[in-house]
Amino acid sequence: MAERSGKFAGDDPFALVRSWLAKAEASEINDPNAIALSTVDASGMPNARMVLLKDITDDAFIFYTNYESAKAQEIEQAKAAAFVMHWKSLRRQVRVRGTVVREDGPRADEYYASRSLKSRLGAWASKQSRPLKNRATLMAEVARVTAQHGTNPKRPPFWGGYRITPVEIEFWADGDFRLHDRYRWRRENPSQPWQIDRLNP
Repeated sequence: MAERSGKFAGDDPFALVRSWLAKAEASEINDPNAIALSTVDASGMPNARMVLLKDITDDAFIFYTNYESAKAQEIEQAKAAAFVMHWKSLRRQVRVRGTVVREDGPRADEYYASRSLKSRLGAWASKQSRPLKNRATLMAEVARVTAQHGTNPKRPPFWGGYRITPVEIEFWADGDFRLHDRYRWRRENPSQPWQIDRLNP
């Protein structure tokens, strides 16, 4: 096991990510919880987009989306995804690869209820990733679902979370002369202990 200290110290990678994120929240201007989420389609063509990481549990990373979106269709097909969080203000990043399942119960309901009313209604109105004639069409749909669902809409059946359970997490910190510090936590499956390696920059 690689010897670690300072910003890399600790025996729990999820706690370490939470610690780095908390530090970033004090220095990043916008969305310190933004992640670049990568998936692949049925033909193996990769795809990437920015989403917001909404929770870090003791064993997984959770974000929310429309289950009918392109990203969701790709996740449902592959049952796996990867993401990177990069904080320019800290000159650090975290990379994650893992298996994915839906977070579609009380936790998803609770998060949905915590969103602003307009965001909740927007989730009902948007047919995410599908062609849209113009913005007026979208706003008309928002008005329609507002009239239909009122001021306390339930979570749409086509909207919820995804839980990424990692088999690999890499912590990266910028070093002088591009001699960066990298530590990779890896395991074959979630029931196994982590193996930690220091990597060349």
